[in-house]
Amino acid sequence: MRFSTLVVFLCSLFFATALLAAPSDSSDEASRTQSDGEGSLLGRIGDVSTRVEAKASALVVGALGFLGVPYRRGGSTAETGFDCSGFVRAIYEQTAGLLLPRRAAEQAAATEKIDKTELKPGDLVFFNTMRRAFSHVGIYVGNGKFIHAPKPGGEVRVEDLGTSYWAKRFDGARRVPVEASAALPQQQ
Repeated sequence: MRFSTLVVFLCSLFFATALLAAPSDSSDEASRTQSDGEGSLLGRIGDVSTRVEAKASALVVGALGFLGVPYRRGGSTAETGFDCSGFVRAIYEQTAGLLLPRRAAEQAAATEKIDKTELKPGDLVFFNTMRRAFSHVGIYVGNGKFIHAPKPGGEVRVEDLGTSYWAKRFDGARRVPVEASAALPQQQ
């Protein structure tokens, strides 16, 4: 019951955020934007921003659909189970059509470093869980929480970045570039 309540809450939060961020249809605003000479540029920026937010929301909702899938070392499908990087790779491939590298450290190297304060839903969060940098990865879902495939015997779940275990092991945040299809190496 806790997971389903969390899923409903997170989905509602992300869809509400997307609706609030959507551009207004006000004719006053539209005419003012078009008459200032920058209307087309501002319109394109707004369109790109809206598409990026929609993709991030779809990615998070897609990831939440795998809550409870068992952990499996080397796993990369819901049918067989996921390890952390296999989960991230599968979510990005299925929801955004992007093929990320297979290992967590490779995913960190192939994405853009961002500050923890800049995290947005869909960004990647990395941890040092095996006494080496970038040995674990998850997907940030918002409100200080992330979703991941944790460890043998565990299941895909949402956890809080502020929990002492994760806070001590936080290794950095990364963002998949908007032009990711060109920027990411295509690996199998």
